[in-house]
Amino acid sequence: MSKLTHLDERGNAKMVDVSRKPDSERVAIARGEIWMKKTTLDLIRAGQIKKGDVLTVAQIAGIAASKRTSDLIPLCHPLSLSNVDIDFTLDESLPGVIVTAAVKTVGKTGVEMEALTAVSVAALTIYDMAKAAEKTMRIQNIRLLEKQGGQSGNVMNE
Repeated sequence: MSKLTHLDERGNAKMVDVSRKPDSERVAIARGEIWMKKTTLDLIRAGQIKKGDVLTVAQIAGIAASKRTSDLIPLCHPLSLSNVDIDFTLDESLPGVIVTAAVKTVGKTGVEMEALTAVSVAALTIYDMAKAAEKTMRIQNIRLLEKQGGQSGNVMNE
């Protein structure tokens, strides 16, 4: 069994010491979905949700959340992000919205958690903005698609 990096020799939680690791470019891409009724998707597409522009608000929320990941996930390192890009695809086949976040930094640790947090909060914001139209929406399948950089190299999960 491999050693768990977030536990010390006594089994107590600890933040991983990355001080000796070299800085490198890090990229992570995450994706998730929010499934909804077609009528709700149509309202979002037409800009007819009463709270306002659902996707713009969700994009801002996802970016803001990615920058606050270390405040939400106790053992994450605070990182200076160089870019956060959030994309939405309105998908009739779900029906729903596919949320994709790409996060970049140059640093000693990766940005996987920041990308996953961005997707999660963007999807939660879509739910919040559209819940008056539908309360049965489902957020699901949030996952890391790709990670680049660091000691473990590049990983593709699609």
